[in-house]
Amino acid sequence: MPGGLNKLKITAYTNGTFTQQAGDPFFVLINPSKYSHGYKIKYSDPQAQGASGGSPDFNKVPSETVKFEIIFDGTGIVPSTNGAPVDVSKQIDAFKALVFGFSGKIHSTKFLVLAWGTLLFKCRLTTLDLEYTLFKSDGSPLRATAKAAFDGYNDEAELERMANKSSPDLSHLITVRAGDTLPLLCWSVYGTSVPYIQVARANGLSGFRSIPAGTQLLFPPLAEAPA
Repeated sequence: MPGGLNKLKITAYTNGTFTQQAGDPFFVLINPSKYSHGYKIKYSDPQAQGASGGSPDFNKVPSETVKFEIIFDGTGIVPSTNGAPVDVSKQIDAFKALVFGFSGKIHSTKFLVLAWGTLLFKCRLTTLDLEYTLFKSDGSPLRATAKAAFDGYNDEAELERMANKSSPDLSHLITVRAGDTLPLLCWSVYGTSVPYIQVARANGLSGFRSIPAGTQLLFPPLAEAPA
Protein backbone atom coordinates (compact mmCIF):
# COMPACT_ATOMS: atom_id res chain seq x y z
CA MET A 1 0.00 0.00 0.00
CA PRO A 2 1.88 3.06 -1.19
CA GLY A 3 2.26 5.99 1.19
CA GLY A 4 0.99 6.37 4.75
CA LEU A 5 1.26 3.85 7.54
CA ASN A 6 2.60 0.45 6.52
CA LYS A 7 -0.18 -2.11 6.65
CA LEU A 8 0.01 -5.84 7.19
CA LYS A 9 0.09 -7.37 3.71
CA ILE A 10 -0.95 -10.93 2.93
CA THR A 11 0.00 -12.34 -0.46
CA ALA A 12 -1.22 -15.70 -1.77
CA TYR A 13 0.58 -18.10 -4.10
CA THR A 14 -0.41 -21.30 -5.88
CA ASN A 15 2.95 -23.01 -5.45
CA GLY A 16 5.25 -23.80 -2.54
CA THR A 17 8.19 -21.99 -4.10
CA PHE A 18 6.19 -18.74 -3.93
CA THR A 19 6.66 -17.75 -7.57
CA GLN A 20 3.08 -17.92 -8.86
CA GLN A 21 1.03 -15.19 -7.20
CA ALA A 22 -2.71 -15.73 -6.84
CA GLY A 23 -4.48 -12.39 -7.32
CA ASP A 24 -3.78 -9.10 -5.58
CA PRO A 25 -2.38 -8.91 -2.04
CA PHE A 26 -4.74 -8.16 0.85
CA PHE A 27 -3.94 -5.10 2.98
CA VAL A 28 -5.63 -4.84 6.37
CA LEU A 29 -7.23 -1.49 7.23
CA ILE A 30 -6.43 -1.81 10.95
CA ASN A 31 -3.04 -3.28 11.83
CA PRO A 32 -3.00 -5.94 14.57
CA SER A 33 -2.25 -4.57 18.03
CA LYS A 34 0.08 -7.56 18.53
CA TYR A 35 1.07 -10.88 17.09
CA SER A 36 2.75 -13.97 18.49
CA HIS A 37 5.58 -15.85 16.78
CA GLY A 38 6.00 -19.30 18.27
CA TYR A 39 8.94 -21.71 18.13
CA LYS A 40 9.06 -25.29 19.37
CA ILE A 41 11.51 -28.18 19.72
CA LYS A 42 10.23 -31.75 19.80
CA TYR A 43 12.07 -34.43 21.76
CA SER A 44 11.69 -38.19 22.11
CA ASP A 45 12.18 -39.77 25.56
CA PRO A 46 13.71 -43.27 25.36
CA GLN A 47 13.27 -43.88 29.10
CA ALA A 48 11.02 -46.79 30.01
CA GLN A 49 7.72 -46.08 31.72
CA GLY A 50 8.18 -45.65 35.46
CA ALA A 51 11.82 -44.58 35.20
CA SER A 52 12.84 -41.62 37.33
CA GLY A 53 13.94 -38.51 35.50
CA GLY A 54 14.28 -38.36 31.74
CA SER A 55 16.81 -38.07 28.96
CA PRO A 56 15.02 -36.48 26.02
CA ASP A 57 16.64 -36.94 22.62
CA PHE A 58 16.26 -34.35 19.89
CA ASN A 59 13.57 -35.34 17.40
CA LYS A 60 12.81 -32.36 15.16
CA VAL A 61 12.02 -28.67 15.01
CA PRO A 62 8.34 -28.32 14.05
CA SER A 63 7.09 -25.42 11.95
CA GLU A 64 7.11 -21.97 13.48
CA THR A 65 3.69 -20.44 14.12
CA VAL A 66 2.30 -16.93 13.84
CA LYS A 67 -1.01 -15.84 15.37
CA PHE A 68 -2.78 -12.49 15.27
CA GLU A 69 -6.17 -10.82 15.34
CA ILE A 70 -7.51 -8.46 12.67
CA ILE A 71 -10.38 -6.07 13.32
CA PHE A 72 -12.81 -5.26 10.50
CA ASP A 73 -14.71 -2.06 11.23
CA GLY A 74 -17.48 -0.44 9.18
CA THR A 75 -18.58 2.23 11.66
CA GLY A 76 -16.64 4.97 9.85
CA ILE A 77 -14.00 5.31 12.57
CA VAL A 78 -11.42 3.97 10.15
CA PRO A 79 -11.66 5.36 6.60
CA SER A 80 -11.30 3.02 3.65
CA THR A 81 -8.65 3.52 0.98
CA ASN A 82 -11.15 5.24 -1.35
CA GLY A 83 -12.99 7.21 1.35
CA ALA A 84 -16.19 5.18 1.03
CA PRO A 85 -17.71 3.36 4.05
CA VAL A 86 -16.12 -0.02 4.71
CA ASP A 87 -18.36 -2.97 3.92
CA VAL A 88 -17.34 -5.45 6.62
CA SER A 89 -18.95 -8.44 4.87
CA LYS A 90 -17.07 -7.74 1.64
CA GLN A 91 -13.81 -7.23 3.51
CA ILE A 92 -14.21 -10.55 5.30
CA ASP A 93 -15.17 -12.33 2.06
CA ALA A 94 -12.02 -11.01 0.37
CA PHE A 95 -9.89 -12.01 3.34
CA LYS A 96 -11.39 -15.52 3.50
CA ALA A 97 -11.05 -16.03 -0.25
CA LEU A 98 -7.35 -15.28 0.01
CA VAL A 99 -6.30 -17.17 3.15
CA PHE A 100 -8.99 -19.83 3.45
CA GLY A 101 -10.33 -20.33 -0.07
CA PHE A 102 -9.71 -23.61 -1.88
CA SER A 103 -7.76 -23.34 -5.13
CA GLY A 104 -8.93 -25.69 -7.86
CA LYS A 105 -5.63 -25.16 -9.66
CA ILE A 106 -3.64 -26.89 -6.92
CA HIS A 107 -6.53 -28.77 -5.24
CA SER A 108 -5.55 -27.21 -1.95
CA THR A 109 -5.60 -23.98 0.01
CA LYS A 110 -3.03 -21.38 -0.98
CA PHE A 111 0.49 -20.68 0.19
CA LEU A 112 0.80 -17.33 1.97
CA VAL A 113 3.37 -14.68 2.78
CA LEU A 114 2.73 -12.34 5.72
CA ALA A 115 4.69 -9.10 5.50
CA TRP A 116 4.64 -6.34 8.11
CA GLY A 117 7.61 -4.45 9.52
CA THR A 118 10.31 -7.01 10.33
CA LEU A 119 7.88 -9.92 9.92
CA LEU A 120 8.25 -11.85 6.67
CA PHE A 121 6.64 -15.25 7.12
CA LYS A 122 5.97 -17.92 4.50
CA CYS A 123 3.11 -20.05 5.73
CA ARG A 124 -0.27 -21.73 5.38
CA LEU A 125 -3.40 -20.98 7.34
CA THR A 126 -4.29 -23.52 10.06
CA THR A 127 -7.26 -21.95 11.88
CA LEU A 128 -9.56 -18.98 11.34
CA ASP A 129 -12.21 -17.85 13.84
CA LEU A 130 -14.54 -14.94 13.08
CA GLU A 131 -16.32 -13.11 15.89
CA TYR A 132 -19.02 -10.54 15.05
CA THR A 133 -19.59 -7.89 17.72
CA LEU A 134 -21.58 -5.00 16.20
CA PHE A 135 -24.42 -4.99 13.69
CA LYS A 136 -26.58 -2.69 11.57
CA SER A 137 -30.33 -2.61 12.12
CA ASP A 138 -30.76 -5.22 9.36
CA GLY A 139 -28.34 -7.61 11.08
CA SER A 140 -25.39 -7.12 8.71
CA PRO A 141 -22.07 -6.79 10.56
CA LEU A 142 -20.46 -3.47 11.39
CA ARG A 143 -17.50 -4.88 13.31
CA ALA A 144 -15.82 -8.27 13.42
CA THR A 145 -12.58 -9.81 14.63
CA ALA A 146 -10.68 -12.49 12.72
CA LYS A 147 -8.42 -14.69 14.84
CA ALA A 148 -5.97 -16.44 12.53
CA ALA A 149 -3.15 -18.92 13.07
CA PHE A 150 -0.51 -19.88 10.52
CA ASP A 151 2.14 -22.60 10.30
CA GLY A 152 5.45 -21.77 8.65
CA TYR A 153 6.14 -23.39 5.31
CA ASN A 154 9.44 -24.23 3.60
CA ASP A 155 9.86 -26.27 0.42
CA GLU A 156 12.15 -29.31 0.35
CA ALA A 157 15.13 -27.42 -1.10
CA GLU A 158 14.95 -24.79 1.63
CA LEU A 159 14.56 -27.42 4.35
CA GLU A 160 17.70 -29.13 3.08
CA ARG A 161 19.64 -25.85 3.26
CA MET A 162 18.27 -25.12 6.73
CA ALA A 163 19.38 -28.54 7.97
CA ASN A 164 22.96 -27.34 7.53
CA LYS A 165 22.76 -24.87 10.41
CA SER A 166 26.05 -23.15 9.64
CA SER A 167 25.53 -23.06 5.89
CA PRO A 168 27.23 -20.06 4.25
CA ASP A 169 24.41 -20.14 1.66
CA LEU A 170 21.91 -18.78 4.21
CA SER A 171 21.51 -15.31 5.67
CA HIS A 172 21.94 -15.06 9.43
CA LEU A 173 20.74 -12.32 11.78
CA ILE A 174 22.73 -12.41 15.01
CA THR A 175 22.49 -10.28 18.14
CA VAL A 176 25.91 -9.34 19.48
CA ARG A 177 26.60 -10.41 23.07
CA ALA A 178 29.19 -9.08 25.48
CA GLY A 179 32.60 -10.40 24.47
CA ASP A 180 31.65 -11.18 20.87
CA THR A 181 33.98 -10.04 18.13
CA LEU A 182 33.20 -9.83 14.45
CA PRO A 183 35.95 -12.31 13.41
CA LEU A 184 34.68 -14.88 15.95
CA LEU A 185 31.08 -14.41 14.81
CA CYS A 186 32.20 -14.86 11.20
CA TRP A 187 33.96 -18.05 12.23
CA SER A 188 30.77 -19.43 13.82
CA VAL A 189 28.70 -18.61 10.71
CA TYR A 190 31.08 -19.24 7.83
CA GLY A 191 33.74 -21.51 9.34
CA THR A 192 36.34 -18.81 8.66
CA SER A 193 37.01 -15.35 10.04
CA VAL A 194 38.21 -14.01 6.70
CA PRO A 195 34.94 -12.29 5.60
CA TYR A 196 34.75 -10.02 8.68
CA ILE A 197 35.60 -6.91 6.64
CA GLN A 198 32.88 -7.69 4.08
CA VAL A 199 30.36 -8.26 6.89
CA ALA A 200 31.32 -4.95 8.51
CA ARG A 201 30.69 -3.21 5.19
CA ALA A 202 27.38 -5.02 4.70
CA ASN A 203 26.22 -3.66 8.06
CA GLY A 204 27.57 -0.15 7.54
CA LEU A 205 30.14 -0.46 10.35
CA SER A 206 33.08 1.93 10.35
CA GLY A 207 35.04 -0.48 12.54
CA PHE A 208 34.79 -3.97 13.96
CA ARG A 209 36.75 -3.90 17.22
CA SER A 210 34.07 -2.47 19.51
CA ILE A 211 30.48 -3.44 18.68
CA PRO A 212 27.96 -2.72 21.47
CA ALA A 213 26.15 -5.70 22.96
CA GLY A 214 22.60 -5.92 21.63
CA THR A 215 23.55 -4.79 18.12
CA GLN A 216 21.92 -6.93 15.42
CA LEU A 217 24.20 -7.88 12.54
CA LEU A 218 23.26 -9.41 9.20
CA PHE A 219 25.63 -12.09 7.92
CA PRO A 220 24.71 -12.47 4.24
CA PRO A 221 25.31 -15.62 2.17
CA LEU A 222 29.04 -15.88 1.67
CA ALA A 223 28.78 -15.47 -2.09
CA GLU A 224 26.79 -12.26 -1.59
CA ALA A 225 29.01 -10.64 1.05
CA PRO A 226 30.31 -7.43 -0.50
CA ALA A 227 33.97 -7.53 -1.46
